[in-house]
Amino acid sequence: MAGQKKKNQAHPPPVPGACGIDEAGRGPLAGPVTAAAVVLPPRMEVPGLADSKALSPKKRASLRDILISGGAWIGRGWVWPEEIDRLNIHHASLLAMRRAWEDLLLLLDSCPPGEAPHLRAILVDGPHVPPELPMPPGLSLPVRAVVGGDNLYREIMAASIIAKTERDSWMEDYDSRDPRYGFARHKGYPTKNHKEALVRHGPCPIHRRSFRGVLA
Repeated sequence: MAGQKKKNQAHPPPVPGACGIDEAGRGPLAGPVTAAAVVLPPRMEVPGLADSKALSPKKRASLRDILISGGAWIGRGWVWPEEIDRLNIHHASLLAMRRAWEDLLLLLDSCPPGEAPHLRAILVDGPHVPPELPMPPGLSLPVRAVVGGDNLYREIMAASIIAKTERDSWMEDYDSRDPRYGFARHKGYPTKNHKEALVRHGPCPIHRRSFRGVLA
């Protein structure tokens, strides 16, 4: 009986009409924190879908393309370094998730009649949910915080992939304009090379000055 309970917890049943929300970029010393809110079409197949952290960059990019071309509904949210410094990374991450959800609502509101998905729940990766999420007219959706949700629910896995690939692309683009720090390689994470570049050049405009190790 205990083994059956453990198995059910490891493989929860799907939640029809769920929106998955996840973020990327809590740990870097530089760049935004990015979130995505994703609703998958009911019969959409995404082979190899998994938590973005378990996938190679090439596989993440391939899955991102499948999600976009396959008609997933996607909202995106960004919180910028100066906001992170003002709010702290915890509240900034929740704000990015809220912005992704609000962006998704705008997308769904623009859908022709009958083409928007029927939402039934919001699944948020992690132990906390963004406070006071706005709801579609006439709906009051349950909002669940799911620790480890990016390993459990397809919608959160999809959100993790969109958030990660969108943020990585932004960091690569910034690196093309300021290559001193190697953002295209480490995406702002505190690698040895990044720390050495910080010592040589000091912080740039996208560094998070409230993070330990950014300011001498």
